[in-house]
Parts: sequence; structure tokens; C-alpha cells
Amino acid sequence: MQIHLIKPRGFAANSYFVTSDRGHGIAVDAAQPQIREEAARLGITIDRVFLTHGHFDHIGGCAALQEAGAKIGCPAQDRDLSLFHNLGPQMTGTAVAPFDVDFVYGDGDVFALGGLVIHVIATPGHTAGSCCLLIGDDSPAPPALFTGDTLFQGDVGRCDLPTGDGNALRESLDKLWALAGDYAVYPGHGGATTLERERRFNPYR
Repeated sequence: MQIHLIKPRGFAANSYFVTSDRGHGIAVDAAQPQIREEAARLGITIDRVFLTHGHFDHIGGCAALQEAGAKIGCPAQDRDLSLFHNLGPQMTGTAVAPFDVDFVYGDGDVFALGGLVIHVIATPGHTAGSCCLLIGDDSPAPPALFTGDTLFQGDVGRCDLPTGDGNALRESLDKLWALAGDYAVYPGHGGATTLERERRFNPYR
């Protein structure tokens, strides 16, 4: 399994390509339109996009990837947020190109795609539908944890935007701390970390 970070430009989040050895892969969040060109540059066909939540800074490239043939998925509780009720135009003056949600998911759902296995972990708090994605393949290496805006290196997501809930976020963090073992953590903003590091040093622990 290979993980490619697509660094944000402007007001956008981290995006990630996760691939097997077959030239196909998925995107975790699709934050900006240039993500389609990045996939072409790397020679990767993105078959599906998995959104960790529906905020505008995570979805700006969904339309471009959908035009290239990718199916777009998001947490069921954030479907309307991603399509109709986003804050991007109000906060930044920039609109998100429209796209359709092709599939939704919730806690405990599992997808097997192109040699990858994606486990959905519901982690509400930043938004009502926020989730983390535990992604692995058939190699001995442990899966990787993509945390969106739930958990960052040394920080956690804000919960003061619409559908945010501080109590829910605390419960979601407890859920992550309780996961067995250690995982590389790839957040929606900032640098990568590990779950064990955040268990030990995150000030919100």
C-alpha cells in the first residue's frame, strides 16, 4: 500500500491517494480541483473518493474527480452538508464546483476495493457525520488511520461550527484512544503523526 499526500493550496485540507500495486486507488478527501492533475501525474486512476466529512475545504476536488469517473462517498449524516449547506462561499468567497454523492457510509462499514480494505469509524464531534478511515491491504504492515478533522498532531478538531458537538468529540477521541495497537495517523490538516504519540502527548488526551 502506498500513500501519497497532496498538499493543500490556499484554504484547503490535506488530500491523500491510497493505492495498491495495480495502478488504481482511492482518494481520502478531495480538497482542491488540482487533485485530478496530481492523479494523472502519478499515473493513478482514482476509482472512489472517501470524504471524512462534508466541510467545503475537503471537497473542492470532488467534481473534477467525478468527471474523470470516480464515485464520491461521504458519511451519511454529512451528505446534505457536503451538497447544500456548506460555509465555503460565506467564509472565503469561493464556491465549490457541484458534484453528486454516489454512496454513503456509517460506523462499522467495510469496503474492499482494488486490494485495499477500508474500515469506517464514526467519530462525530467536528461535524455530526465526521468519521475516520482505517485503511490497509493484504501485506503484514498495519493499516493507516485517516482522521480528517477529528485528530491532528498535538491538537483536535474544532466543534463550534454547525453540527459540531464538544461532548461527541470527546467520546470520539476516547474511541480512538481505545483502538488496539498503534497506527500511522494522517490528518486533514498539518503533518502526520502516530496514534501512540497522540495517546501520550496530545493535550486533549
